[in-house]
Amino acid sequence: MKLVSWNVNGLRACVKKGFLDFFHEVNADLFCIQETKLQEGQIQLDLDGYYQFWNYAEKKGYSGTAVFSKFEPISVKYGFDLDDSEPEGRIITLEYEKFFLVNVYTPNSQRDLARLGFRLEWEDKIRTYLQELDKSKPIILCGDLNVAHQEIDLKNPKSNLNNSGFTPQERGKMTTLLESGFVDSFRHLYPDCEGAYTWWSYMLKVRERNIGWRIDYFITSNKVKDQIQKAKIHSEIMGSDHCPVSLEIGL
Repeated sequence: MKLVSWNVNGLRACVKKGFLDFFHEVNADLFCIQETKLQEGQIQLDLDGYYQFWNYAEKKGYSGTAVFSKFEPISVKYGFDLDDSEPEGRIITLEYEKFFLVNVYTPNSQRDLARLGFRLEWEDKIRTYLQELDKSKPIILCGDLNVAHQEIDLKNPKSNLNNSGFTPQERGKMTTLLESGFVDSFRHLYPDCEGAYTWWSYMLKVRERNIGWRIDYFITSNKVKDQIQKAKIHSEIMGSDHCPVSLEIGL
């Protein structure tokens, strides 16, 4: 089974930059996107053979997630609870026979860390949520998690220490998540791989020089880590300030 995740940073703009070419070429069973930045009715995608699930933010032109699936899920949840729609459209959970897929766009703590408290509350909430799901079926969590976990996961760790996405608090929450029964699929296969990034600033020639961060992930339950076959960063794919990441797993 092949899964893809991509923060498209505005789906309408990304479609104009080749999104559908990559979508059809990669031929994923499950294709997850974050930061759609649109409302219902603002785009129509002809994705033959795929079910489409959208979680729109209440705020226009902001956040949002979607999942395109070749398989009809048993159930779909938007938010953490049945009565919690999650107003920023940051999470979709699809239940299948053998696993849960959770597509997430984690809140950014912002340049001045004004939203760090909100972000840390989110981390605790989603960890509890994933642990509860994991009791019944394995988890595949994917998305823009807005954190470079280790120094190897960004080009300039020393100069970015305490910056949004690389604070000790955010990195610590990722460590706690992994220690609670989950594995970072890319690092599971490539623990020492350097220069593997998924996001680059739009500043001049930053991407050309590969001055980036790895903040997009596929995380799975420990119980299925031995079934991880491939984890890839598609850094050659343009269209967003993020690139797609993919996972192949034998579920």
